[in-house]
Amino acid sequence: MADTILHGEKITRVFFQGKTETKVLDGIDIEIYENDFTVIMGPSGAGKSTLLYSLSGMDPLTAGHVFYKDKEISGLSENRMAKLRAEEFGFVFQQTHLVSSLTLLENVLVAGYVSKKDSAENVRERAANLLRQMDVEAAKDRLPSQVSGGEAQRAAIARAMIGKPGLLFADEPTGALNQANTREVLGLLTDLNREGQSILMVTHDLRAAARGNRVLYLEDGKVCDELALEPYNEMEEKQRERDVSQWLSKLRW
Repeated sequence: MADTILHGEKITRVFFQGKTETKVLDGIDIEIYENDFTVIMGPSGAGKSTLLYSLSGMDPLTAGHVFYKDKEISGLSENRMAKLRAEEFGFVFQQTHLVSSLTLLENVLVAGYVSKKDSAENVRERAANLLRQMDVEAAKDRLPSQVSGGEAQRAAIARAMIGKPGLLFADEPTGALNQANTREVLGLLTDLNREGQSILMVTHDLRAAARGNRVLYLEDGKVCDELALEPYNEMEEKQRERDVSQWLSKLRW
């Protein structure tokens, strides 16, 4: 079994509205393994995104502990947590959150400079290579408003990867894309994982889930089941999707 890169113990998240208490995460124990492509699925409102944000330090915990590379991060100050996220984590969301006044290249460069893990010269070289890898090199000098949704999302992946993250968090990365762009983005994430990138992705899309080698099912604030898959193989895509579909059907998804 691969080494654990991130794990949570008794992860609990409670939201209050007046006197009403809603427990979204209910004492979850979870391990994310290095080099894995881990997927979180579950019904709407199950707490999938909340779990991802809690594990990445973007949301505070009500109770529990999170460890990254065996060091607890759940008790860090906001400044230290922000530094850790900039240096060790990458994020891809449904919306790209690219800075509208910056070109695609500038969006990637700024993230690279913030991480402070490399020289400015190396950041520029890596940014150019990533945009080429993401097939948006031709659009690098355009603003986000001047490119397609798929191009913007591919640039957002380049931005997430510029700091050489230990773990890439993806929250519904294909949720706003059409079918063709969805396949392109999933292909890029699959390629990154094949190169050794650890990925934790939340999705409601069966086709996206089939790209993972490990799928966790979240319901009522708990991880209630898990599906293990072989590394993704294009030749077995339809069978993988059937396997995931059958598993989800048993869970009444």
